[in-house]
Amino acid sequence: MNRLVIDRAKPGSLGVKFPASHDQGILCRRLLESHGRDVGLPEGEESVLQLVTSELLTNAIDHGGGGGARDFKDLAVDVRLHARLTVDREGWALEVTDRGGGDPEELRPFLDPDGLPDLEDERGRGFFLLAQSVESLTVEESPAGDGLTFRAERRYDGGSEA
Repeated sequence: MNRLVIDRAKPGSLGVKFPASHDQGILCRRLLESHGRDVGLPEGEESVLQLVTSELLTNAIDHGGGGGARDFKDLAVDVRLHARLTVDREGWALEVTDRGGGDPEELRPFLDPDGLPDLEDERGRGFFLLAQSVESLTVEESPAGDGLTFRAERRYDGGSEA
């Protein structure tokens, strides 16, 4: 079976289905970032996209079914995650879908924080950084119902809402 499955069916969009291990997540992140450059991300957007992509993919691998596997060979079962980056003239959106179950209601308070996160709490600091970097950060149950889908949206200066 292919380790990475790439979907370019939608204009301005790149989807990647990949095993839930960090080595494969790195490859996925590089593909998504390269796609962003190829379709013309404005200057300064690449670093924001790198942060958001890295955080969402790492969380999906660690908590979304991969159990934090470092390498593909370390996966106990072949769990596949899905990421899709869509870029247009007004901004970009990144969706990451995992397979680790979870309740969106438990995570929503971390995605729209009031004030600074509790530095003693192990959860929520990464989401706090993400929420400060994008206009919208949401979580829903995955389409298959076996995990979560996170969606980060960033509008360029002067862009309108999607």
